[in-house]
Amino acid sequence: MDGPMGDDDSYSKSVGRWSVFYYGAGHMLNDITSACWFTYLLLFLTDIGLSPRDAAVVMLSGQVADGLATIFSGELIDRFGHFKVWHLAGSILVAISFSSVFGGCIPCNIFGSDSLTMETIGYSVFAAIFNVGWAATQVSHMSMINCITLNSTSRVVLASCRNAFTMVANLSLYAVAGIVFTTTSSNTHDDIENQYRWIAYLSIAVGCCFVGIFHLGTREPRLKANACVGNQARISWDYWFKKVLYYQVALVYVLTRLVVNVSQAYLAFYVINDLRMIQSAKALVYSEIF
Repeated sequence: MDGPMGDDDSYSKSVGRWSVFYYGAGHMLNDITSACWFTYLLLFLTDIGLSPRDAAVVMLSGQVADGLATIFSGELIDRFGHFKVWHLAGSILVAISFSSVFGGCIPCNIFGSDSLTMETIGYSVFAAIFNVGWAATQVSHMSMINCITLNSTSRVVLASCRNAFTMVANLSLYAVAGIVFTTTSSNTHDDIENQYRWIAYLSIAVGCCFVGIFHLGTREPRLKANACVGNQARISWDYWFKKVLYYQVALVYVLTRLVVNVSQAYLAFYVINDLRMIQSAKALVYSEIF
């Protein structure tokens, strides 16, 4: 059995299987909460009384925060390092804010107001916090690869394992959702809210277990920053804007994510409101697609 990463001083050698597994587990919390976010957030918000426009504002606030936080997280991690610290801090933010979004409007309880405006603001704030933590976890976890090993094959294996856990996370979410929708009642408005909350809480619990596996099995990479980039000079931030390949890759990625996110966010509405299928179909249909 391979020990935790960092025991082997030769970074040009292949990374062991257990080390790959430990690394891949590190993005599980992000992946399972992201799947829950895009699949059930809009349904949850409209079920608790927010208008479709207000629910969209909450979702948009999170996505804007994610876009900005990704840029700043990358810059700060490049400057200060400590990948695991950033990963742990981001994971804590994700767990707390995600449970707060599905757990109810905390600012409403603090200020004693049940107005729709206060609910929209409250959910938007925690949606933004969730995405800030999500970005910090994502960037720190992904950027670790280049400092874990110099072996190009091992880097591909690490990235592949990370992507494999994304599939595991999605299927785990829909398995949890299927169990919740099947075993709990949905006769009243409160019952439906509690279903989403149980799904969110169980998703966080599963994700946090894998975060623990990652931090216990993976050591902070000791490969020096100059070795990570092959002793090359630091590239200016505007370098990529002069490359045609940058726009080609960005266009393909953006369009792909657009199709995936839109279909993931609105399929549940189609299944329940238009096809009028049973509640468990909100999990079964997604699991069949994945």
